[in-house]
Amino acid sequence: MSKSGSFLLFGSTEAYSGKSAAVLGIAFQLQEKGLDVSYGKLLGTCSKAKQIGSLDEDVQFIAQTMKIADEKLHLPLLNLQNSTITKRILGEDTTDYRQLLESYLSHQRGDVALIEGPGTLSEGKLFGLSLPEAAETLDASVVVVCRYSSPLIVDSLLAAKETLGDRLIGVMINDVPDNQLDIVNNSILPFLSNHGIPTYAVLPRSDVLRSVSVSELVKQLEAEILCCPDRLDLMVESLTIGAMNVNSALKYFRKARNMAVVTGGDRTDLQLAALETSTHCLILTGHLPPTDAVRSRAEDLEIPILSVDLDTLTTVEIIDNTFGQVRLQEPIKVECIRDMIAQYCDIDGILQALS
Repeated sequence: MSKSGSFLLFGSTEAYSGKSAAVLGIAFQLQEKGLDVSYGKLLGTCSKAKQIGSLDEDVQFIAQTMKIADEKLHLPLLNLQNSTITKRILGEDTTDYRQLLESYLSHQRGDVALIEGPGTLSEGKLFGLSLPEAAETLDASVVVVCRYSSPLIVDSLLAAKETLGDRLIGVMINDVPDNQLDIVNNSILPFLSNHGIPTYAVLPRSDVLRSVSVSELVKQLEAEILCCPDRLDLMVESLTIGAMNVNSALKYFRKARNMAVVTGGDRTDLQLAALETSTHCLILTGHLPPTDAVRSRAEDLEIPILSVDLDTLTTVEIIDNTFGQVRLQEPIKVECIRDMIAQYCDIDGILQALS
């Protein structure tokens, strides 16, 4: 690389596009190439992180995973939550955050700093920390991570190119279903290339990366753990609702893998049927306890049972949202993204663009 201390800023077209996973996977690859990597995040998102410069969960996890020393960490300048936003709107916060961001420049250590930007192109604008503003302040190159939804993602990527200009060195397209890989590789990538937008990675959809731990479901559902509290590290890859007769339910249970089954606390027949299939968590609604037979069988199979004081529809909505927003915190996900970036990402292309 032609200059020491380059900044590579990661943005996205929408929240939960996979920036943290991309940063982590690329950090592994750069370290394997012998490069000295530092890491940071512009905006904190952890509700526990109250103060400027505090270490939010994502920063702490990636730093520990990559064994990045404290002096090579760029801490969040701001924790983005309702209270900080309100203070800014009311004029109670007049901090020049772009000036604070310049401290990143003077404290940069290593060959390249991987900086995780805001969740969208405009997020952080209120504080002068939107993706374009941050890229200008840091004189950074930008990679935009986009979660695939349909071919219309080209709209948001063209908008990113228009907004970021030459600072956008390329994009990564994440979470592409198998049946959409052909159209992405054979149609979308050539189109983007013709518009001056290189694509460094097309990452196929992964059930592992989309999975959520039982402990995260407990947290999101505010659930009571009825058995097997030592098995909350099990990963849930799919969700099935038990609301029909047993024979019909079994057809769905047998098709799913590593699932959470949501069913009424009074449906003992469905609960027992679910426990005999690929179930990693049984979630009982209505705050009704399981029978002794169900609890005993779950303990034999080491399958956690959770009880929620919610109806089935609300429970399912919360779990669906959790699948889309879960953070990269489990070792199995770290290994998965490491392997995927190694296999599908053009690291040399990124380094060449940085040069």
